[in-house]
Amino acid sequence: MNTRSQLDIQSLPLLHQGKVRDIYGINQDKMLIVTTDRISAFDVIMNETIPQKGQVLNQMARFWFKKIEDIVPNHLTHEEVSQFVTEDEALRVKNRAVVVKKLTPIPIEAIVRGYLVGSGWKEYQKDQSICQIDLPSGLELASQLPETIFTPSNKAAVGDHDENISMASCIELIGQDLTDQISNISLKIYKVAYEAALEKGIMIADTKFEFGTDSSGKLFIMDEVLTPDSSRFWSKDNYQVGTSPHSFDKQFIRDWLESQDWNKTPPPPKLPDHIIQKTSQKYLDIFEKLTGAIIS
Repeated sequence: MNTRSQLDIQSLPLLHQGKVRDIYGINQDKMLIVTTDRISAFDVIMNETIPQKGQVLNQMARFWFKKIEDIVPNHLTHEEVSQFVTEDEALRVKNRAVVVKKLTPIPIEAIVRGYLVGSGWKEYQKDQSICQIDLPSGLELASQLPETIFTPSNKAAVGDHDENISMASCIELIGQDLTDQISNISLKIYKVAYEAALEKGIMIADTKFEFGTDSSGKLFIMDEVLTPDSSRFWSKDNYQVGTSPHSFDKQFIRDWLESQDWNKTPPPPKLPDHIIQKTSQKYLDIFEKLTGAIIS
């Protein structure tokens, strides 16, 4: 199957190449974001690509941006990509690209946790807390938290590892007002998305958001939202406390990598074909389950 690691847009200048997305400049107010099929884990970009991953991430983010636009504005301009690139390039990035407002990124990732898993579970095992938020004793892997919590992390450069930070550190980094705004918005988004997903038999264990501000200081949500790259999606039918639930996201690749003799720094292990194909299917499955649509 044809996959896209590089989209090679020549008609616009490349501003930044992230782990998954390539960002091109349009003018002082707008950018083109292209979502590739690259995949990263533990902040390392894999050498292999995941078929159709870029289309899933792009279209799923658009689905959720629409659902939460009454909570927070997003970075989409809703202009056609074909206005800014050649005809061939527009075909190449079809269903993978969006025209967005150029914003100043807030230097944190806004993580919302409803369940005890991942780095949160590792922190809890050490001192019964996450990001210095104390939690009750006796919780198990995949336990639902007594209440949903906001736990920020710093945004690492490509190749570095994100680190969970305390609310005090977050306030020191971005200020009390922005911290309060982002925390409240993030928790509201999670509640709306969690309830919508649960109706489809899917539990959102945790998720992360990114925000930016325009020249007037207005806050926008940006990058992606509630995708299988940024969230843990569990099947309600297979959920069981004490075990790592069946998931529809890149946790499948993380689990495989954890089983390998690898120190989580480049170069990564080679992903076997069956891991690549199963990951692709998980992305397609969660897209269809949550949106009711088929990827195009």
